[in-house]
Amino acid sequence: MSQPGGGLIVGVLLAAGAARRFGSDKLLASIDGRYSIAEMACRALAIGVDRVVAVVPPAAGELAVRLRAAGATVAECADAHVGMGASLAYGIRCADDADGWLVALGDMPFIDPGDVRRLAEALRTGALIAVPEHAGQRGHPVGFAAALGEELRALGGDRGAREIVARHRRQVVAVPVADPLSWRDIDTPDDLSLVLQTRL
Repeated sequence: MSQPGGGLIVGVLLAAGAARRFGSDKLLASIDGRYSIAEMACRALAIGVDRVVAVVPPAAGELAVRLRAAGATVAECADAHVGMGASLAYGIRCADDADGWLVALGDMPFIDPGDVRRLAEALRTGALIAVPEHAGQRGHPVGFAAALGEELRALGGDRGAREIVARHRRQVVAVPVADPLSWRDIDTPDDLSLVLQTRL
């Protein structure tokens, strides 16, 4: 969904993790009997950006089908098993035409679409990096301007973009958010139960 302010902002949803601690494919675990964790994360992201690229492992099957139905372009990353850095770099390469990217995690289903819009608008109005912040704590998704494309594409292995954020820390724009639970990730069934009790 295109937003005012100009500039093409693409959401990159990282949905290629192994989910070993969950005991099954956590990204397909149901939240409300209708949508899975990954679908909810994708739908929330899609509301505030111009399009979404979802990075999944090869032969993702049902996950790929669900993410396409949620509005994402699905990109199968052959190196997904190497780690998050490889998946992130691949997602950026798949959206090279963007003026900026919002990088979100597939296991964060409760991201606030309003926060996504504000982060995207921060990029459109000149932020090099935009992060959500509550009481001094930072979360996801994280926005990167196109000027950082080369650094993002150079990521590999299990190194995410934390080093890039640290390197440019003086140019980070913090976007205040009201609810830090929105970026709570789901690693175990107990995590899911706890968040559902809190939010639903």
